[in-house]
Amino acid sequence: MEPAAQQQTGEKLIRILAFTLVISVMSATMFNIVLPEIREEFGLSFAQVSWVSSAFLLIYAIGTVIYGKLADSYKLKDLLTFGLVFFAFGSAVGLIAQDYWMVLLGRILQAVGAAVIPATAGIIPVRYFPPETRGRALGISMTGLAIGSAIGPAIAALIVSVVHWRWLFCMPLFTLIALPYYRKYLNEERGKTGSIDWVGGGLLAGTVALLLLAITNEAWLPAVGCLLLFVLFVTRIRTAKEPFIKSGLFRSKGYSLGLAVAFLSTGIGYSLAFLSPQLLTQVHRLAPGWVGLAMVPAAVMTAILGRKAGKLADKKGNPFLFYSASSMLLLCFILLSSFAGISPGLIALFLIFGNVGQSFMYIALSNAISRSLPKEQVGVGMGLLAMLNFISGAVSASIYSKTVDQGAHSNWNPANSVPEASVFGNIYFILAITHVCILLFYYYQFGRSARLKPISEQA
Repeated sequence: MEPAAQQQTGEKLIRILAFTLVISVMSATMFNIVLPEIREEFGLSFAQVSWVSSAFLLIYAIGTVIYGKLADSYKLKDLLTFGLVFFAFGSAVGLIAQDYWMVLLGRILQAVGAAVIPATAGIIPVRYFPPETRGRALGISMTGLAIGSAIGPAIAALIVSVVHWRWLFCMPLFTLIALPYYRKYLNEERGKTGSIDWVGGGLLAGTVALLLLAITNEAWLPAVGCLLLFVLFVTRIRTAKEPFIKSGLFRSKGYSLGLAVAFLSTGIGYSLAFLSPQLLTQVHRLAPGWVGLAMVPAAVMTAILGRKAGKLADKKGNPFLFYSASSMLLLCFILLSSFAGISPGLIALFLIFGNVGQSFMYIALSNAISRSLPKEQVGVGMGLLAMLNFISGAVSASIYSKTVDQGAHSNWNPANSVPEASVFGNIYFILAITHVCILLFYYYQFGRSARLKPISEQA
């Protein structure tokens, strides 16, 4: 395809993708607010009902990298067709569910299909936009994510105030609107043919599944199984003729260190979404509705500024955007650490700096990591990035929840004058220090080079 025609097609696709991301993010988060109702209706324990969200996250994370790998060999529009139709099929199962096992089955089937969306979000900007304009494309994708995050709780609350919570399963049906456009504009040729290493893919899926189970259930047995499968997976990719993931991918300094920075940054940024509602509930005694309202301004500003961040990356480079993101995140964590117990209005203001900074960080790292990948490994490479983001969120959520449960025996930030907020102030204080370390690491590894060197075609 000619560069001008490819750019024009990319412009259409990226907007369709943003719409799809809005719906998928809403679908992923909507059920969090109705878990108490599901628990009451079916007489479940908290651990049992939590699988409505946990099962979705587990399959979503694994499916993302599998779809990414398949996209290196099969047409993306065919994978999207399968995924979106399966997404809708799972919604139909959940909508007619009369027992809890059917609700859970519906969420699992939804996740099997929905996982194609984050994989696509990492592939389309790379395939259809040159490096010099890719940041803007990623910014548009981030706008879709931010809008979905902002309106998801509000739409869910509106729906359940009028009809039964099962009607939340209908939301993914709107993604079928985008399917004809994907079929029309995704005209890429089939990728490199060859067999898929399903043994390696299964070992990777098992490793991730057991890791997330070990984290969420705080169990040693899944952790041991995870370690065993990981060793087998590493052995497999080193010995298989056509491995699921080529080991040379991780020998690239740019890609491997980029993944490490992204993993740590995502875990730190997840504190904004995970800890902030707990802070507003436990310290400021806000009702759930007011908690959601306090977090809306940050999501709205992220949606507004997402495209500007992409343009900034294209114009001034990824390091500049990374430093800008780090500055906003550091300011947010320092302010939260110092004034966590003062006012919910101030918390809402501080979260604007944090959420915008985290979105800038995602765009900068995704852009840099995508440039380190050869064309034939873009799908699996970006899929791994998305999968690690899910794992990072699960790991950090476990750490944060344990820390909050243990409380604080002392206040590490003298500026924090509210004892009830000490544990939150201490966490934000540590996160600020950790982000300084990441910033210094990034500067010495990447800061003096605006572009990562590509991996060898032989990797």
